[in-house]
Amino acid sequence: MSTPVTPYAAPTPPVPAAPQPDAGLRSFLLAWLFALFLGTFGVDRFYLGKIGTGVLKLVTLGGFGIWTLVDLILVLTGAARDKQGRPLDGYARMRGIAWGVTAAVVVLGIVIGSVNGSASPQGDTADDGAPAAEAAVPGAPAEAEPAPEKTAQPEATAATWANEEWGVFDTETHTGTGDGLITLPEGAAGGLVTAAHNGSRNFALSVLDAGNSSTGELLVNTIGSYTGSTAWGINALGDGTRIQVTADGEWTITIAPMGTAPTLASNGAGDAVFLYDGGAAALTTTHDGARNFVVIEETADLFNIGLLVNEIGAYSGTVPISAGPSVLAVTADGNWTLAIQ
Repeated sequence: MSTPVTPYAAPTPPVPAAPQPDAGLRSFLLAWLFALFLGTFGVDRFYLGKIGTGVLKLVTLGGFGIWTLVDLILVLTGAARDKQGRPLDGYARMRGIAWGVTAAVVVLGIVIGSVNGSASPQGDTADDGAPAAEAAVPGAPAEAEPAPEKTAQPEATAATWANEEWGVFDTETHTGTGDGLITLPEGAAGGLVTAAHNGSRNFALSVLDAGNSSTGELLVNTIGSYTGSTAWGINALGDGTRIQVTADGEWTITIAPMGTAPTLASNGAGDAVFLYDGGAAALTTTHDGARNFVVIEETADLFNIGLLVNEIGAYSGTVPISAGPSVLAVTADGNWTLAIQ
């Protein structure tokens, strides 16, 4: 009698692990307090996991105050990210309180400075030894100075302004597979980065300075295939010299002057960069994606806070937009609309 043979069963292929939701987000409240009171010593950057730039900020005493102010503004506007590029937890709940307390601290500092200044002795400003004005000769005709000629200056467009602001260079296209480094155009302060990736794992583009430290610009950070445009050189904490590419598939990256970006479009999908020439207006926008939706406007105004939208998931709302010329950078994973009203 023969022994029964058990049928061979092929092993079940492993099932890829489902993406895990974000965990361990850094607290907006702590990051704001550290930036406000201990930013000079880089405590806020240490808290966000950015050890390298934290040490640099410490030894330069907050970049002689300028870096401290920049980081505080980034935290208050919701633009600050941790080392992994994730937004801070609790920004929507605490931003009103943070702005109010920060304003109170600034006003208190101004008042104290004014009181100390008024208590200082003031010197006599009278100048008794000033020479008398030259007397006019009676009957002499007054010499009329010719009015300066007014030369009409052409109004700058957003493309002209962008090229003057970040520089002009020859457009470059780079291709590769897997991780790599791309040298940025020499002498340029920023530009348009258009990328495509056909892999299935993490795809990231990070801007590095001459010492291979991050400039704080994480242009792309996604999983799988990608197509989109981002802006390099906006709100950077250093001069970018190369782009670090993290990928598992083939990629194509084109680097072009900022002035080559298209004019503002009414709709689209994914990351995009546009030029805006219009006046101050209301911007109505929507998004149907599931991840970060961010709209930033970079203008010629040094004190302009350009974070117009910073949300996660679906969004619909109207926000103020400043007058151009300006650059609008959209970060999205779904379809979006932009309407000027």
